[in-house]
Amino acid sequence: MVNNKSINVSAFLSILCWFTVILQLILIIINRQASIFETIIRFFTFFTILTNILVALVFTANWLQPKNSFQFFNKPNTQVAIAVYIFVVGFVYNTILRFIWQSKGWDKVADELLHLVIPIIYILFWYFKFSKKEINYQSIFGWLLFPTLYIVVVMIRGYFSGNYPYPFLHVRNLGVNKVLLNS
Repeated sequence: MVNNKSINVSAFLSILCWFTVILQLILIIINRQASIFETIIRFFTFFTILTNILVALVFTANWLQPKNSFQFFNKPNTQVAIAVYIFVVGFVYNTILRFIWQSKGWDKVADELLHLVIPIIYILFWYFKFSKKEINYQSIFGWLLFPTLYIVVVMIRGYFSGNYPYPFLHVRNLGVNKVLLNS
């Protein structure tokens, strides 16, 4: 039986995540330095954005449990993989990237939600809500598929466009070996 309190929490967190991603998209378009099309493409090259969308999909799936369209996001292996991804988002941002720029106003709100609040909430939600008994740790290489594909796509796009989403992935400035080490 599905607990109404759990559904309400999932609904709130789903809405919070989608609001945050959409807020960040609006802010990046308002402050764009390229065409709208290029700006939107760049938006979707951030691991932070892609991972927060995955978190939003997990909360949405948890909220809409009876619907089968989001079943993939209710699987324990999917949930733990996303917990790892969002941990990486929070850790990397708060230890490396936070000090590169000072956000203000709505940028600060979006920044804190994307890199601190949502990662902490998701990890706690995952820890207390989802079953760890069903996790198949032999699937760890499957968990690495998304970040590996991400790095490949970002490197190819960066090679042709000269635009890398993060300074530690900028091959032209750091060289391939350093970027691979950073990845």
